[in-house]
Amino acid sequence: MAKQTSDFFVERLKAWGVTRIYGYSGDGINGVLGALQRAEAQGDGIEFIQVRHEEMAAFMASAHAKFTGELGVCLSTGGPGATHLITGMYDAKLDHVPLLAIAGQAESTVRGANYQQELNLDRLFADVCGYVQEVSAPAQLRHVTDRAIRIAIANRDVTAIVLPKDVQDEPYQDPPLQHGFTRSGPGYVRPQVVPPASAFAQAAEILDSGQKVAILIGAGARGAEAQVIEIADRLGAGVAKALLGKDVLADDLPFVTGAIGLLGTKPSSDMMAGCDTLLMIGTGFPWAEFLPKEGQARAVQIDIDPAMLGLRYPVECNLHGGAAETLDALLPLLQRKADRSWQEGIAHEVTKWWKTIEERAMAEANPVNPQRVVWEMSPRLPANAIVTSDSGSCANWYARDYRVKAGQRASLSGGLASMGAAVPYAIGAKFAHPDRPVVALVGDGAMQMNNMAELITVAKYWQRWADPRFIVCVFNNQDLNEVTWEQRVMEGNPRFPTTQDIPDVPYARFAELIGLQGIHVDTPDALGDAWDAALRADRPVVLEVKTDPDVAPFPPHLTLAQAKGFLSSMLKGDAGRGGVIKETVRQIAKEITG
Repeated sequence: MAKQTSDFFVERLKAWGVTRIYGYSGDGINGVLGALQRAEAQGDGIEFIQVRHEEMAAFMASAHAKFTGELGVCLSTGGPGATHLITGMYDAKLDHVPLLAIAGQAESTVRGANYQQELNLDRLFADVCGYVQEVSAPAQLRHVTDRAIRIAIANRDVTAIVLPKDVQDEPYQDPPLQHGFTRSGPGYVRPQVVPPASAFAQAAEILDSGQKVAILIGAGARGAEAQVIEIADRLGAGVAKALLGKDVLADDLPFVTGAIGLLGTKPSSDMMAGCDTLLMIGTGFPWAEFLPKEGQARAVQIDIDPAMLGLRYPVECNLHGGAAETLDALLPLLQRKADRSWQEGIAHEVTKWWKTIEERAMAEANPVNPQRVVWEMSPRLPANAIVTSDSGSCANWYARDYRVKAGQRASLSGGLASMGAAVPYAIGAKFAHPDRPVVALVGDGAMQMNNMAELITVAKYWQRWADPRFIVCVFNNQDLNEVTWEQRVMEGNPRFPTTQDIPDVPYARFAELIGLQGIHVDTPDALGDAWDAALRADRPVVLEVKTDPDVAPFPPHLTLAQAKGFLSSMLKGDAGRGGVIKETVRQIAKEITG
C-alpha cells in the first residue's frame, strides 16, 4: 500500500523527537490514528495517551512541556473535539511553553458547505496560536509540520495543524523541485541569547549602588539556580518567587522569601516595600501593586522575551537574554557587598514567617484546617517529588505552606489560572517522569468540574509507571472557596450560597470503585498518618480531606479597602459569619495596612 499522508505526518513528528501524544479519537482524525496504529505495529510508534476529555489532553501536553522542556503535543478530532482543546492551549501560551495541537477537519471537498462538524479552526485558533495552518494538499504538510514545530519550540509558543479527513488518507508525495512548491526540513538548536557588553556596565552600576536589593524570579530563571544564588550572595539580596518560579529555588535558603502577590508571604511583601533596587529575572509576575512604588527602586530586568521587559515596573536597564548566560556575564562585574544587614534582616523575617505559617496551620478549625493539609505534606515529600496545584483556595496553601526542597518540581496554571489543571498536570508529569512520586492538590470544585473523570485515566495507565506513587489530595469543603472569599473581601458581599454551594461527593470511595486507593480524613490528627500511608501505597491514592471553608486565604497584607469589604460582607448577613469571624478577626487586626 502506498504511503498515506498521515503516515508521513507520524514519521515527521518522530523526526522532530515527539514521543508522546495526549488525545481523544474521532472520525475527523482517524487517518492519523490509523498511521499511529501502523507505526506501532512496526515497532516505531508514538505513545498515545487516551484522555477522558480533549481539554485535559491539552493540559497534559502543557504540563509535559513544563516538566520536560520539550514540545507538548495534543490531538483531537475536528469540530467539538478541537474546541475542547482551547483552554489548555491558552494555558500553555500564557505560561510560555511549547505546544502543538493537532486537529481533524471535515473533508476539504465540503469546506464552506456548512457541513457537519465543519468549523473554521484556523480562525478559532488564531489568537492562541503563534502559527496555525489548515493543510489542503499532501505536499503542503511537510513544511507546515516543520514550521509549526520549529515556531513552537523556538518561540515557546502554541501552534496548530488542522488536517482535513480526505487529505490524511491521500497518497503522500514529496514536494517536487518546481515552482509552486517548497521543501523544508526538521531540526532546531536553541541559541544562547546574551545582551551586548555595553549593557552590563549599566546593570552592574545600578546593582552595586543599591543598599537594599530585592530579586524577583519566575519560571524563566529555571536553569540559572546557581547563578541566582551567587548573585543574591554578592548583592546581599533577598529573593522572592513568582508562583511559576516556586520550584526554582528551595525554600530552605535563608534569603528566599517565598511567593509574592495575593498568594504571597509577608517577607516578600515587606522586602518589596523596603528595597531601593530591584532585579527581575525571567518573570512576568502580573500584580504590579506588589512591586515597589514607582521611583522607590532602580530596576534591572532580564528576560528571554523582549515583550516582557519593562512591562510591570519602570526598568532602568532592560537585558534581553537567557537568565543563566546573562547572569554569567554580569556576575564578574559585581562587587560583594560588605554590609549584610539587609539580607540578615530578611533571613530573620523569613524564620519568623515560617513559625507564623506553622502556627496558622496548627490552629483549630472545623473540622480540618486546610493549611495543615499542605503543612503536613511538605516535610514528608521525597526530594524528587513533583507537586501540582489547582487554582482556587488550595493554591494559597500550595504557595505558602508547601516548603519546596531542592530537586522537587512544582507547577500550576499560572497566567490563565484555570480551574481543572491539577490532575491533568499531574498525569502529564507522571508520564514524563514515571519514576518520580507526583502529588496533585485539588479543590472539590475542580474535581467535580473535570478532574474526577481523569482518575479513570490514572486507573487505565498507572501500572505502566515505574513508581506507583500518585496522590490526588482533595480539599472537600463543599464551597467554591476562592470565589467565596473574593465575594467577601473584594466586593464586600456576603457569601452567595446559590452560586457557591457544591455537593458533597465521596471522592475517596469513587477512587476505590475504579481500583485506586481511597483515604478519607476528617480529623486533623489523622493527617500525618494519612500522608504517610498515601506515600507508601502500592497504587495511586485519592486523599480526601474534609476542610474548613472559613479559613481565610488573605493576602500577606490586607489593605484598608479589603478589610472594609470583608467586614461589610459580615454585616450584610453572611451565613457563615460566626465561624469566619472567629477564624479571621485577629489576623485582620494585625495585618491591616493603609
